[in-house]
Amino acid sequence: MRGPNAVAKSALTVAALCAAALIATIFVLRFAEDQRNQGLRDWQSRLALVAETRADAISGWVDEQYDELTRLAKNASVQIYMTEILGATADAGRTTRSLAQGGYLRNLLAVVADRAGFKGRETGPEVAANVRRVGVAGIALTDMKGAIIAASDGMPPMAGKLSGFVINARPGERGLLDIHAGAAGGPAMGFRAPVYPVQGAETPARQIGWVIGVREVADALFPRLDQPGATWQSAEAVLIRREGATIRYLSPLMDGDAAPSRALAFDTPDLAASYGMVNIGGFAIRRDYRNRDVLLTSRAIAGAPWTLIYKIDREEALSANEARISNRISEAFLAIVVIMTAFIAVWRHGASKRAAQSATRFKDLAARYEAQERILRLVTDCQPSPLYILDGDNRFRFANRATATRAKLAESDLIGKTLASVIGPAESSRYEALNRDVLDSGRSQSDIHRSGDSGEARVIRAEHIPVPNLHEHRTGVMVMEQDITPVIRERERREHTLDRLVETLVAVVDRRDPYAANHSARVSTVARAISDEMALDAVTAETAATADNLMNLGKIQISPDLLTHPEELGDDDLRQIREGLLGSADLLQGIEFDGPVVETLRQFQERWDGGGPRGLAGENILISARVVAVANAFVAMISPRAWREGAGVDEAIEKLMADAGIAYDRSVVVALVNRLDNRGGRTDWGDFLGEPN
Repeated sequence: MRGPNAVAKSALTVAALCAAALIATIFVLRFAEDQRNQGLRDWQSRLALVAETRADAISGWVDEQYDELTRLAKNASVQIYMTEILGATADAGRTTRSLAQGGYLRNLLAVVADRAGFKGRETGPEVAANVRRVGVAGIALTDMKGAIIAASDGMPPMAGKLSGFVINARPGERGLLDIHAGAAGGPAMGFRAPVYPVQGAETPARQIGWVIGVREVADALFPRLDQPGATWQSAEAVLIRREGATIRYLSPLMDGDAAPSRALAFDTPDLAASYGMVNIGGFAIRRDYRNRDVLLTSRAIAGAPWTLIYKIDREEALSANEARISNRISEAFLAIVVIMTAFIAVWRHGASKRAAQSATRFKDLAARYEAQERILRLVTDCQPSPLYILDGDNRFRFANRATATRAKLAESDLIGKTLASVIGPAESSRYEALNRDVLDSGRSQSDIHRSGDSGEARVIRAEHIPVPNLHEHRTGVMVMEQDITPVIRERERREHTLDRLVETLVAVVDRRDPYAANHSARVSTVARAISDEMALDAVTAETAATADNLMNLGKIQISPDLLTHPEELGDDDLRQIREGLLGSADLLQGIEFDGPVVETLRQFQERWDGGGPRGLAGENILISARVVAVANAFVAMISPRAWREGAGVDEAIEKLMADAGIAYDRSVVVALVNRLDNRGGRTDWGDFLGEPN
């Protein structure tokens, strides 16, 4: 009859067997999930690269069309002849000189249309009868009302959409007539550029007419969607645009639909096009117009109201990786089953024999531990990252192959060594402190830190998980490390690129408005100080500073003459400037920031009492927008302009305090005043406050 000790040992053996099987299963499943995520990250990078190149190619083509028409609009002969033709009366001068000028313009338009691709066949019957044939492509010069002055052969009539494209155009603005069914039935587009007199400022009030270009785009635009060298069978780049509650597919589709024929409801569940339009630059798995699962990313097309979706069928993209993962899972589970079966067979054989000899018991025990170790080895050595178990004294009790490789030791040599002796006392102190917390609380801990010398610094995410009954019934800690350096470096690179973009945009605005040069940088400096005084979190403070740097970006849409006007601006001029500032948010829409920079730019002109452009009031206005409003008002008052001198600091403070609780958040104004009077603000900002340091 078996004694109590034998029963207890048997129960312990069964428990250890179950625990080993559970741990092995967890590691196998985690390994599979890591491999799937890695596969998705790889495809995200591939699709993003192709989407960027295709978006640039499409944007470049649109710019080329504008450039052709703009060069024509700035041609001195075109400007002079159009001015004279439009100014001619119905006398003999019009029948002689104007006719000659019109002939020159038609010849010039024919040459440009042929070279630039604004040329196409005419539609209609080719019969010797008085039947008008309709042109499908060409270039025309028109007056401001759309009446044609001169046109190349094949220019469609100024009717329907084309007529509205000219009549409804805002003077001074070039424009695009979006993809539509042309006269020949194929996809066509229109472009326009303003024409000004040969001398004088190019202002909307002085515009004399338009250059209108119409062309078919099937053979010129859509081939740019194809990625050179791509061999994926189901990969496809598609142009889309929003039409009310639907999404219109503008380019030819893989299933044979011509452009632009297909439209789907925007709220179609899991529609890839809807996701891509809302999440520009995002990456996801959705269903495309063929109702197939696809991996996709998207990019906005500069200069056109389009979004480019680049996608590939999920089956083609991931099938090879899934097959490889399935094979590895099958191999791992098969190994676990074989080991468990062998272990059970050995254990049952020993129990049936009731072997009493101590040598047999020790052999059986050794076999069990060896089997458990083989399971752990099999699973954990597949992990590319270090994984090890430490006891309460921070000595190694288990280490996978990646840990040994990093330590430049054999796995067996690591067992029993202290953590400090392997990775050094400086770095081990962080781990030991976390391990103490894990052992005391019994809960897992996660930590991200930098490791290594500055030249080879790595960013490591470490998971510290309690392991009960590790050694002599004491709890240990399992540590799993993951090197996330590439992810962090990519994020830092994007932040660096974004900072450079902000600096470039600020420089562009400063060059257009010399009187407000450095205004954005100064407002950003004041906003950071206010955020510091109010103890705002880092994201909010950075959001306010970035919004301040970019708040004047909309001025690139305002005439330089208005920005440098030497006299006090009227209400209409001020309205144009305010609208230009609000336009900064529209220009930045789609750029990813860490905080709500775009919404801050939309709200910074709101008033505390609700009297702003959108009617927001009080706490409903973002705190970052309230900080920007006060910082901008303060810098604007103390800065000189073409029509006035800058106000003194005390005068500016007095005006801000008078409007506190009305136009501005009182707490923000108080923070600014405290920084100026009590925290050395007057001295720190002496270079633009006009006060001595």
